Amino acid sequence: MKANDVDEHPFELRHEVKHLNNRLDQIADMLDKVEIKDIIENYTHPKKRIITNFTAGLSRGLGLSVGTFVVLGILGYILSIFVDMPLIGKYLGDLQKYIDAYK
Repeated sequence: MKANDVDEHPFELRHEVKHLNNRLDQIADMLDKVEIKDIIENYTHPKKRIITNFTAGLSRGLGLSVGTFVVLGILGYILSIFVDMPLIGKYLGDLQKYIDAYK
């Protein structure tokens, strides 16, 4: 008997081949979902990675600036409502006098 001879039934071999093909299809689907091609391409093309990181940094910076502007605007509006209150209004009025004096 040679080393290449198989004692198994041919139908069992077909079943194993089908099982291995199904498993390979599952692995290919998982790799497509992970987008490994995009990740490898990203590391092999540094210019593309630099541009991507630059635009991401710009968008984060712009978002942070706009977000800060909105939050401070809302806070200023809320504080302007409380200026009419006796205790808080006095302190905010004094603060406003110091700011006006500095100008």
